[in-house]
Amino acid sequence: MHSDKQILVAAKDVEARVRKALVDAGAIAAAADATTRALLHASMVGIDSHGVRLTEHYCKMMAGGRINKAPNITLRRTASSSAILDADNGLGHYSAYEAVKAGIEIAREHGVAGIGIEHSSHLGATGAYAIAGAEQGFVTFVTTNTDAMVALYDGAQRFHGTNPLAFAAPVPNARPWFLDMATSSIPMNRVLLHRSLDEPLPPGVAADQNGVETTNPHEAEMLLPLGGASYGFKGAGLAGVATLFSALLTGTTLDPNFIPMYGGDDISTPRNMGHFVMVIDPAKFVGAQAFGQAMLTYLSALRGAPAREGGGQIMAPGDREWAEAAHRAEHGVPIDPDTAVFLGYA
Repeated sequence: MHSDKQILVAAKDVEARVRKALVDAGAIAAAADATTRALLHASMVGIDSHGVRLTEHYCKMMAGGRINKAPNITLRRTASSSAILDADNGLGHYSAYEAVKAGIEIAREHGVAGIGIEHSSHLGATGAYAIAGAEQGFVTFVTTNTDAMVALYDGAQRFHGTNPLAFAAPVPNARPWFLDMATSSIPMNRVLLHRSLDEPLPPGVAADQNGVETTNPHEAEMLLPLGGASYGFKGAGLAGVATLFSALLTGTTLDPNFIPMYGGDDISTPRNMGHFVMVIDPAKFVGAQAFGQAMLTYLSALRGAPAREGGGQIMAPGDREWAEAAHRAEHGVPIDPDTAVFLGYA
């Protein structure tokens, strides 16, 4: 979303300021680079809730001790195609990119790799890491569970996190096929963004403290699962998939047991977040060339499918994001007022 309360800033400039803020907060270079890369991805493709606006939060958490400024990331192989990466309570973006790298190495040999991540922290937009794998020629899946903020279907209290699922696949001579979705109707960071802009929420995405739907971002106490009042059981079920992979398989924290990302006085205790990365090498299945040709054929058919009368252009997953990234590369990245102040623009 873009509001007239935001300012537009050149991507290269905001990238430099974000990295400097992280380094000034004590982050080692590798962690600052990874986090900046992930935040800029989100801000470029239009996921402003998980973009550069989170820089201040991460700096605060490093200052408080919740996030390790200089983590010693280690990888423990558990079988030929699986491993556990210990993030040492560092920035989640750093551990996620490292897990994708490890997954690519394993998948090149064994076809499929599953990497569980333990002792991590918030990793921003999961799609950043799925794309990192796809850009190297691998089908990549990334997920995480988060602190409880989404009601169950017909529920009246928080249970699951927003629990995103991200998938990306390589496409010859083109940007990846790309799907990054929360299993809630929207992420909580979007509620916070709407609060900072003092703008109403769309209907059917959030509820007040009693579980009653609201469009007032200042009254929103929980999110609604994807699918809304009629089909929210689908989103609630998919949120459980993220928890299964990210927490149950890794032995990390269940959604209701997380220290909340925001609020409270404790910013020193690590949250022990879990994430999961799966990397698949098409060369070990149909073959890389055949897979690439199949993707081109599939996407051509998809984009060429007839649209309903009055409908818009048929798009593949990722088309909207890549168009937005191109637009923002030309016109600038929107920055909310609070972030503008923190990064020195106001």
